[in-house]
Amino acid sequence: MAAKAKCDAVLMIGFGGPTRADEVRPFLDNVLGGRPIPRERYEEVVHHYDLLGGRSPYNDLTTQQAKALREALAKKAARVPVAVGMRNWEPYVANAMRTLADCGARRVLGFIMAAHRSEASFDRYQATVEDARKALGEAAPEVVYPQPWHDHPLFTTAVASRAREALSRLDPPERSRARLIFTAHSIPLAMAQAGPYVEQLTQSARIVAADLGIDSWQFAYQSRSGSPRDAWLEPDIKDTLRNLDAKSAVVMPIGFLCDHVEVLYDLDIEAAQVARDAGIRMERAPTVGDHPLFIEMMASIVAAHAG
Repeated sequence: MAAKAKCDAVLMIGFGGPTRADEVRPFLDNVLGGRPIPRERYEEVVHHYDLLGGRSPYNDLTTQQAKALREALAKKAARVPVAVGMRNWEPYVANAMRTLADCGARRVLGFIMAAHRSEASFDRYQATVEDARKALGEAAPEVVYPQPWHDHPLFTTAVASRAREALSRLDPPERSRARLIFTAHSIPLAMAQAGPYVEQLTQSARIVAADLGIDSWQFAYQSRSGSPRDAWLEPDIKDTLRNLDAKSAVVMPIGFLCDHVEVLYDLDIEAAQVARDAGIRMERAPTVGDHPLFIEMMASIVAAHAG
């Protein structure tokens, strides 16, 4: 029933990121929410941001996606307001919801910026939205969510297009021998077993590989955190590269929608160094970002809910 409800606004819901060096530590504290973490690991992550200019491009990139979505909706004559709200940094979900409520929105399409669903990538975002709604009380708009879109042809075609960009940087003989490796954020094994995350990632990767005409491909995980004693999804991308039986690889971060710090550091710096040490030429494909087909997919989903 929710999928058929007419929406009068859109809320793009993202993770968020620090925009200046002095925001990095408060941002990390927000993300941790009081959970204990070894101090050396905390400082290591701060250093990742230092290496990348003391900020994350996440908010800027999500704002670009929102701008592109507004333009695509205007072309469809679906003139619904598009707001951006983040779980862990400004602009916060609560503030975005309040703005939409003040503008008269009564039913909002919550577009969580993650294609593959798990507790960490989907459920927690819904909980943040519910907290914002409770704070607004009777003024709170209803929030509905689209059906899973990890296998939407416009999304998978956009991913394949990005992968082709990386493949095109290889000479034809090398291209035919290169290994295609998809990556996504690792999560605890217990969390993965409780939801469709791995199944959806595998479905997306299979469709993209078929689009590329590639029969043999691999999946690896990245950006693991948490206690080393806990089981998380494997193999790690670094181990995959160390054990690769090829001299070139195209790494496609299919589990991410923009080139934020976990892509820029974990792949472009850390994994790239492992590849160099192993004598492997690694080409990292861009994330979908504001690829026209991905934006068109978002616009078509919004239009279906608003029309």
